[in-house]
This record gives sequence, structure tokens and C-alpha cells, in this order.
Amino acid sequence: MLPYQTLEEAEVSVGRQLTFAEELWFKYSASKSDDILYCHNILFLFIFYTLMPLPYVIMELMHSNKFDKFKIQPKKQNSFSDFLDCYKKVFFTFVLAVGPLQIFSYPIIQMIGIRTSLPLPSGTEIFLQLLVYFLVEDYSNYWLHRLLHQKWGYENIHRVHHEYTAPIGFAAPYAHWAEIIILGFASFLGPLIVPGHMVTFWLWMIVRQMEAVETHSGYDFPWSPLKLIPFYGGAEFHDYHHFVGGKSQSNFASVFTYCDYIYGTNKGYRYKKETRKVRAEQ
Repeated sequence: MLPYQTLEEAEVSVGRQLTFAEELWFKYSASKSDDILYCHNILFLFIFYTLMPLPYVIMELMHSNKFDKFKIQPKKQNSFSDFLDCYKKVFFTFVLAVGPLQIFSYPIIQMIGIRTSLPLPSGTEIFLQLLVYFLVEDYSNYWLHRLLHQKWGYENIHRVHHEYTAPIGFAAPYAHWAEIIILGFASFLGPLIVPGHMVTFWLWMIVRQMEAVETHSGYDFPWSPLKLIPFYGGAEFHDYHHFVGGKSQSNFASVFTYCDYIYGTNKGYRYKKETRKVRAEQ
């Protein structure tokens, strides 16, 4: 909750006139407690989880060669009931694990000092913090994910996520509740190390959710602007991990490819790509 009663008080505290964005933030957040603002994450995650996969669902249900030629595993086709079933299962996981996790983690948010006060962070600050969050999450997720592929972790926890050997957008957060908590720690580690503003934290959770949906979409579009990001894995990279299945010891990283390259856990994927390239040239 902001310690100002009026915009004038806020401007005196900041030492300048508020920007348009800061005025909006003041009007929205001034009367809301910090715990309520933090719990907005639950709403944002669910909204973006619901909306982001819809274009991919529509493309698959259309059964059009215009889109099917970009499907990574074209032989695997899902019906409307398949998508709905996955959505309902994930909704249950949101209620069981994601919501309580957000609520009970608020004391940590207080402790590390993620702020809701004015001024708002600059665009440069937000960008640099998000970059740090992605790098920290990717590295920690790599090792936690790799750990979950050990015999006990896979059989008791991670096998749930691998029920989808051909990923779909709605299956991005489809997992055992324990995996939600374990890999959720990787997403939380960046803000824990480099705490920022609540707006940056919201944006991080939204962007990470959107990236996870894209990675599990099952489609690889050659014109995607995401391919311009250095070392970005994308849907094709992660799809291979699901295609190989439970015995997969390849492509563990969540976002980038450098960890798998450094630690040698992308050999199968590289062999597949090189073989495909040779066949295309013949």
C-alpha cells in the first residue's frame, strides 16, 4: 500500500511530476495492500495460460496443411476434448498448488524487498532484470529438471509431465504438484537474488508463462522473431525432449540451449538435426 493520500504527496516524495504510468499505478495500487498486489500473479498466470494456447488449438483443430506443415509431430492430432481435458487438469493444479504457493510465499516477498512504491522502474531496469531472471531460471531449471529425470524423481513426479510425448500449449504447466513447487523455485530464484518492483515481478511471471506455452506449442514457425534471440531453444528444442520420453537425457534447459551444449546433454538432438540436414541436401 502506498504511503501517500494524494498525487501531490506522491510527487513531493518522488521529487518530480509523476509519469502517466506512475499516475495509473498510484490510482490502482494506493488503496491495495502489498499482499493483494502480489496475489495478482495468480490471476495473471491463469489468464495468460488460458489465452496464449488458443491460437495453437485453433490451428490444430482446423486440420489445414497451411498450419500442419509447421507442426513438429504432424502425426499426432488432438481433438477438442483432448485440449479441454488437459485444461481441466491444469486448472485443478492451479487450485491445488499454484494458488497456495503464491499465497504462502508472500512473506518471502516481504523479506527480500520486492517493492510496490514509487517511482516505477525504467524500461532499461526492467529489461536488465528480466534478462537476469531468464538466465538464472534457465540455469537452475536445467539442473532441477535433470534431477527429476533420475529414476526416483521421474517415476514419482516428472512422469506426469511426460504423459504428453507431443507437447501442446495447454500442457506447459501440466505436471505433478510437487514439480510445480520444485521448478517454481527456479522461476522465483532470479527475483530472490535481484529483487525489483512488483510490476517487474508480474511481468516476469507473465513472460515466463508465455514462453513456456510457446515452447510446448508443438509448432515451429521459421519466421518467428524468437529465433533472433541468441541460444533460444524454442518449441523444436523442447519437443525433442518430450518425443524421446522418460529415458530422455537431452535438452533439459527451459529457455536457452547453452547449458545442454556445455554439459553435453544435446547430443541426440544435434545428431537428429544433422541427419535431417544431410537428408534434405541429398
